[in-house]
Amino acid sequence: MIKRIQFLLITGLTIVFQQFACAQTDENQLYLEKTGTLDSVYSKVLQEYRHVYVQLPNSFNADRNKKYPVVFILDGEVFLPTLKNVHDFYSGGFMPEMVLVGVSNSKNRTRDLTTSVIRTKYGMPFNEENGEAINFSKFMENELIPFIESNYPVTAFRTLIGHSYAGLFTVFTLMNYPYLFDNYLAIDPSLDWDDQKVINESKAILTNQNFSSKSLFMSLSGQLHMQNPEITIDNVMKDTSDFTIFARSNIEFSDLVKQNSKNGLTYEWKFYSKDLHGTVSFPSIMDGMISLFDWYQMENTYKINSFETPKEELFSIVKYREKKLKNHFGYQVAPYPEDLLTMLGYMNLEMQQPEKAKMYFEFAIEYYPESANAHDSMADYYLAQKDNVNALKFVKKAYDLSGSDYHKKRIEGLKQ
Repeated sequence: MIKRIQFLLITGLTIVFQQFACAQTDENQLYLEKTGTLDSVYSKVLQEYRHVYVQLPNSFNADRNKKYPVVFILDGEVFLPTLKNVHDFYSGGFMPEMVLVGVSNSKNRTRDLTTSVIRTKYGMPFNEENGEAINFSKFMENELIPFIESNYPVTAFRTLIGHSYAGLFTVFTLMNYPYLFDNYLAIDPSLDWDDQKVINESKAILTNQNFSSKSLFMSLSGQLHMQNPEITIDNVMKDTSDFTIFARSNIEFSDLVKQNSKNGLTYEWKFYSKDLHGTVSFPSIMDGMISLFDWYQMENTYKINSFETPKEELFSIVKYREKKLKNHFGYQVAPYPEDLLTMLGYMNLEMQQPEKAKMYFEFAIEYYPESANAHDSMADYYLAQKDNVNALKFVKKAYDLSGSDYHKKRIEGLKQ
């Protein structure tokens, strides 16, 4: 039984908990899943209303003053459901809980997401309005981000995701406005735009600018040549036709980033040989989000699992993670979910290791001082030590925080 508890607790507690929470549905509801609440903001820059779809974390409670990192995904009406599913399955152990914002680009998409004006494309006239990414960047920086920060529980730790033209915009933003986001996920970006203008402009930027706090994940689909199946990832750079300029631009920019690794940019590139331009978004969102938050994943879980690990070493593990997360986020965050800390406390109580149990309950109170459950759990620790005086003190604190009948009755019972 203990081994089963350990497995659930450390290797998958937070992920299992998230999935279980997501699976709870009303059997009479009309739809199985709803994604994103529709909102809109008027843009003076774009001179139009722009729709956004906002998905709050499953643990969100309006009564708690908790804020979350935020992800902005372009073409949100298409890709927000995928992002939500990835987030629901992987948040907790692989990435933090976050607010997800799907930005609509159903109107004026080419105009807003392309980075310079062109009149011809591949030798043909190109009459669609284009090349106003600078304006869309101004909308993001001066209107959309402040709107989200004013109306939703978000921090300043931001991620940007875009596919195709939106992927081009994502790379353009990293190169020209790197301060706007911490993470950038460019899915099969259209870096061939305007004779690779963004790539050419990026050469000096990548050489001279410091990207030490930034991360980029970029993907390439397997659609390397529209007509020639003999073109592979191994020989595509030898082809000089317009049919491969899209893929070659992607690889050329990737090589450029790798050549300038001293600038501090955390970078991963992935080729999806079996995916097309239209399908590569799904695996890219999953792999990209896991990659961008690689540093968030829990470390030393085998030591936490082991009852032989000294209390002092466990204390250091928790504090190391606290410092690591603060360095990445730029602000203080709890190193572990409250449920994980309290369950570790109860597990150690059961194994007759009271000092370790007390440590975990103290951590729960330290990181979640407004939690009635954290204080109530500490009361259980003192009851196990037959210290009713301190148990009563912590139940009273829990009651002050919750005002619940459960804690009121528990106080009466302890007084007796």
